[in-house]
Amino acid sequence: MTALSDYSEGPPEPCPPVFNMATYSVRHPAMRNGARDALIVVDGDIPDAARLVLTFAQVDVAVRRAASALRAAGVKRGDRVLIRLGDGPDFPIAFFGAIAAGAVAMPLSSQLSAPELAVIVDDAQPTLALLAENAPAFDLAGARRIDPASLATAEPGDYAETRADDPAFLVYTSGSTGKPKGVLHAQRSAWGRRPMRAGWHGFGPEDRVMHAGAFNWTYTLGVGLSDPWSAGATAILNAGNRAPEAWPRLAARWQPTVFAAVPGVYRQILKYGDDLRSGFASLRHALTAGEKLSADVHGGWVAATGKPLLESLGMSEISTYISSAPDRQTGPAHAGWPQPGRRIAILADDRATPAPRGAEGLLAVHASDPGLMLGYWRQGGAADPALTGGWFITGDRAAMEGDGRIAYRGRDDDSMNAQGYRVAPEEVEAILRACPGVAEIAVAEYSPRPNITLIAAWIVPSAPLTAADLDAHARAHLAPYKVPRAYFAIDALPRSANGKLRRRALSSEGATAL
Repeated sequence: MTALSDYSEGPPEPCPPVFNMATYSVRHPAMRNGARDALIVVDGDIPDAARLVLTFAQVDVAVRRAASALRAAGVKRGDRVLIRLGDGPDFPIAFFGAIAAGAVAMPLSSQLSAPELAVIVDDAQPTLALLAENAPAFDLAGARRIDPASLATAEPGDYAETRADDPAFLVYTSGSTGKPKGVLHAQRSAWGRRPMRAGWHGFGPEDRVMHAGAFNWTYTLGVGLSDPWSAGATAILNAGNRAPEAWPRLAARWQPTVFAAVPGVYRQILKYGDDLRSGFASLRHALTAGEKLSADVHGGWVAATGKPLLESLGMSEISTYISSAPDRQTGPAHAGWPQPGRRIAILADDRATPAPRGAEGLLAVHASDPGLMLGYWRQGGAADPALTGGWFITGDRAAMEGDGRIAYRGRDDDSMNAQGYRVAPEEVEAILRACPGVAEIAVAEYSPRPNITLIAAWIVPSAPLTAADLDAHARAHLAPYKVPRAYFAIDALPRSANGKLRRRALSSEGATAL
């Protein structure tokens, strides 16, 4: 099938039938070399001193204590454990502790508002909640809250002997209807990340991996913790100041060999950071994912640091699966190649046949991939419409070159990208529609200048409105990364002949900036 866009680099390595993600990521590395540093928590405000350093043996004990405490609190296999602990070492210990207990870890962002949290909690029905002491109040829908400090005082227990297809964690992402969707991952998801080692990040036991993301984010939990730990490498996370000028100082002090962030962070570092070549001198390479990498950021980073920047394409449902690698790099015009062991296709719009090489189509991952989610929570696994003929349709459009390189062509739907998070415009519209003075509203991505995109809202007003009015209403109900960065007043929204909103026709032309 060399003329068609169906590409595979060898069959995926099967996951052992009895498999626990925490055993793989924590216990096994501790057994190999427990005295090595596993986790270093630093603070961008005080770059010279670590807040905490834990060896693999210490992380292993902490995770087993957490598992015991959760079991003692009545958590059973398959129960959802809500975790909203902010950025600190309690978060990864609780996350892997819940998985070690056989429960389903449910990491939530500290940025989510009380109304957003209420929707998620009502859908997931967690049994137990671990919340930061200063967490704002929200409806726990019957979940019992326990003190996170109790996770550190129990006697260490055993890791659950779960099956590879047992659920491990549940994350929420914006759905196309505006309601958050739960993405349920299996224990095998950690095994399904193995192609990234050869196909993207190249982690080994001598690496020190610094990740710029929040602790709860799946990009951080995977590339910043699970991947380095399973390779025996040290994870370095920042629980303090994440200002762009802090990263070169932290890197100069803690000497990471790999740095990971979203493209927006690299752009800010290039704009505000000082002496990047010296600060990042210890790197072999840097990693980026979460949103499309622009040519100016890629070129600026390489020129300023002298280090490669390796892009990867992924999503919450499977994590990364297409990327550049240390020994096989491409420019920002291409996202990279399918990682070894992945089966990737570009399907024609009929969702049944591979498109010819070079032709644009729907990007799909074969359903046999061990890294693919179990399904959307309460939406029925294999019956999900995203699964068609043995393929998971990602919602991205792309083209495959003759050598297998993937050129990313954007989303097939109206989903937006904000700071690496997927945001459905319908979710933002539903909130702003309730703002007094709004008759009609449409939300879409807006590009004020080349290589810059942000969320914007176009309003048909029914009464005088200001950007401050709209912004205050949005911030009261939405996580900060979902709040529009620009507002426009418009006489009428662009619609098709049958009345359907045409988001891609929205423009600042003919509109008035509020």
